[in-house]
Order: sequence, then C-alpha cells, then structure tokens
Amino acid sequence: MELKEVFEQSKLHQKTCYVCPVCNGVACKGQIPGMGGKGTGASFIRNYQKIHDVKLVLDTIMEDSDISTESYFFDTKVSLPVYGAPIAGMIQQYQSDFSETDFADAMVEGCLLAGTISFVGDGKDVTTFVDPLRSVEKNQGMGVPTMKPWERKGIDARLEHVRVSNCLALACDVDASGLLFLRNVDPRITNFSVYDIRYVKEKANKPLIIKGIMSVKGALKALEAGADGIVVSNHGGRVLDDTLATIEVLEEICDAVKGKMKVFVDGGFRSGVDVFKALALGADGVLIGRPMAIAALGNRKDGVSEYLKKIQIELKETMMMTGCHTIADITKDKIICK
Repeated sequence: MELKEVFEQSKLHQKTCYVCPVCNGVACKGQIPGMGGKGTGASFIRNYQKIHDVKLVLDTIMEDSDISTESYFFDTKVSLPVYGAPIAGMIQQYQSDFSETDFADAMVEGCLLAGTISFVGDGKDVTTFVDPLRSVEKNQGMGVPTMKPWERKGIDARLEHVRVSNCLALACDVDASGLLFLRNVDPRITNFSVYDIRYVKEKANKPLIIKGIMSVKGALKALEAGADGIVVSNHGGRVLDDTLATIEVLEEICDAVKGKMKVFVDGGFRSGVDVFKALALGADGVLIGRPMAIAALGNRKDGVSEYLKKIQIELKETMMMTGCHTIADITKDKIICK
C-alpha cells in the first residue's frame, strides 16, 4: 500500500486527525482531547516552523561510496536514528477503534521491520502501561516503555513490571505533569524532582531516559539524578502554550551534556531532511509521533515501516547532497541557522 493510501486509510480507524498534507498543527490547534497543541496551538506550530529556519549547506564533491544511516540506541544497532514516540490514549485522544495493545503492536513491530525501535506510552490506568510493555516483551524487548510522573504508588505499580521485563530502557515523560486531567485521578500525576528521578533510576535497574527537557538547567538536573539520556521535548506542544520550539534549544542542551548522556529530540520532525538538521545540531536521534501514529492506524506495522523507509530515503539523499557518508559525518558545518 502506498503511503498516501496508508494515511487515507487511517481515517477509517480514528476521528480526530484531519490527516493534513502537512502535519504542522495549524488545522488542529487547541484541539485537546485530540491532535492539536494546547491553547492557541503556538507551541506545536512553532516546533514545525522553526525546523525550517535551519538551512542545509550543499556540498556534493565527495567520494562516490555507500551512504549508511546506521546508528546505535545505546548498545543496540539500528538502521537509522529515528524512533517511534510514545503515544497512548487511542480512545480518548484519537477516538480510535484500535486498542492500546493493537496500536503498540503496530508501532513496535513496524519499527522493527524498518530496523529501529519504538517507545510506547502510558495512561491513567496501569493497564495502559502494561499492555504496551507486553508488546515490547514479546518482540525480544526491542522497545522502550514510557512512564508518566505518577505519585509514588503509581510509580511502584509500573516499576514492578519494568524490573522483570526485557525492555532496552525505561523512559519517563516528566512534562506530562502538565496534563491536568491526570491530576484528578488516583494515583495522580505530579511534578518530578531530582530525588524522584533518582528513585526511578535505582528501582528500575534499566537505562533511564527523561523526556520533556527544554533547558540546559533541566538537562543538568536530569544528569544529576543519574539519567542515561534525555528527550528534548515540549510534549508536542500539548502541555504549555507559547513555548520555544525544541530545535531552538537543542544545540545548547547538546553542548552542555554531550558525552555525558544521550540526547534525543522530538517535536515537528516530518522528513529525513528534518532529522538531518537535528543530528547536525548534536542530537543522537529523533522521535516522531503524530505521523507515525497515523501510519500505524492506516496499515498497522506495514504503515509504520513504510513511513520510516520514506524517512530513511530522505535522510540518505540529504547526506549525499551535503558530503556525508555516515551519521558521524553529519556535523554543525553542514547547516546554517537563520
């Protein structure tokens, strides 16, 4: 099935995404529950727009040899440094006929078909965390469960399953503290402190990635707490209106912590060209959410795999036109920031 057909097919399995030609947050702004950014939608829209303020430096005089997009997720080799972002709430957010398990299976297996891995999500009921984790476990642990910043009993209920799982790592999206509807459930969402992150790290016995970092100060707190990696993220623009774009803060965060922890980024990345820009600014990898989710709803694992193949082709083409043979060749001199 062609990718265009995959996206069109997704309309049969969800009711909130308009499946716009360009997923830029404009048509769906303010639509929460749904696909949009919070309030005016400015944070989601800015994520997308600011990526395009970064321009490429054309340089095609290079040895004509193979171009490789291979990279590593910690110690695991991947075909390209692009990963499925953690998404949950198929009924509430997408009004979908997919279960959380159906969706997680599509994401995890689709990413594996393309040679990479997916993060999987969490929700107000512990089963919304456990069911996607099972999708990871049955695929040789090749995935990353993502836990929200619950109060202690919510943390412990989830860590009980993580400790005995074979997952590659655990992520925690600390910016989910801004999801106000999860402040009124039991257990409830809280703000995480350095101490809370340290607690999760010690109890999980897995590499820990903190998602939701938007400043050097926040990155250094995660490092102090013992995190092995971070995701520069504003939760897709869904928790705070009028923030900076992730790509605007990426370079300074990478400069501050590079070599001490892995740095990933999400927020508005839609093509291999976009991925190249993030890597040139210092990121170790890019997470993609909404478009990959729609691909999953359109044709399950095959939709996800096709979307990632598109990203990989675009990344290779960009590398070929900027003098890069490997991911390590993608450096800051390959781009210009306006």
